[in-house]
Amino acid sequence: MPKSALALILVPGMLTVLGLAALGWGGLWPFLAPPRIAVTLVCLLFTAAALFSEANLSGGVREDRVDRWVLLAFTVLGLLLSYLPALTDRLDMWTIDGNTVRWLGVAVITAGGALRVWPVFVLGRRFSGLVAIQSGHTLVTTGIYQRIRHPSYLGLVVASVGWARVFRSVIGLLLRGALLVPIIARIRYEERLLAGEFGEVYADYRRRTWRLVPGLY
Repeated sequence: MPKSALALILVPGMLTVLGLAALGWGGLWPFLAPPRIAVTLVCLLFTAAALFSEANLSGGVREDRVDRWVLLAFTVLGLLLSYLPALTDRLDMWTIDGNTVRWLGVAVITAGGALRVWPVFVLGRRFSGLVAIQSGHTLVTTGIYQRIRHPSYLGLVVASVGWARVFRSVIGLLLRGALLVPIIARIRYEERLLAGEFGEVYADYRRRTWRLVPGLY
């Protein structure tokens, strides 16, 4: 996918997320408090970084199309996570008290964003928004993939927890729990496809690694 096409997906997507958060807070100027400015800059930084990767939306040589419902689930939950935490924060409804929680959220979303984007650069053109095998696809089992098979999804979970904390939002944490449903479904689709492509090599890799969290899952 050309970088211009990738930008047409990533940039409007992130601006939508931030715009909905500002709307939940009652407008741009009320939204611009220090922790929210910080999280805005973090989100824009990682979005800009992703534009320099070789990530794509290619179906490659083989795609598991059953997975596509997950994209809709991610979109719906993403829109809810963008708006509702900011709204409940402004209304001081179902919130976790303390400004320290907000800054902790900024730190957590920064760590999650780094973990989300790092594997994108490691995989290069093998990283697709679709569950697909790319031409010349090879299996990466070293570095960040040595212990965890899906570090980018772990980064997404961590970042969503950070986002909820920036807005002191209990409902944001609940939505993060709901986000695990499509994430786990997508992991299963991906592993089924990779097992079919790489056979015993992938089976051996699965036996000595964890999906998301070593010792847990």
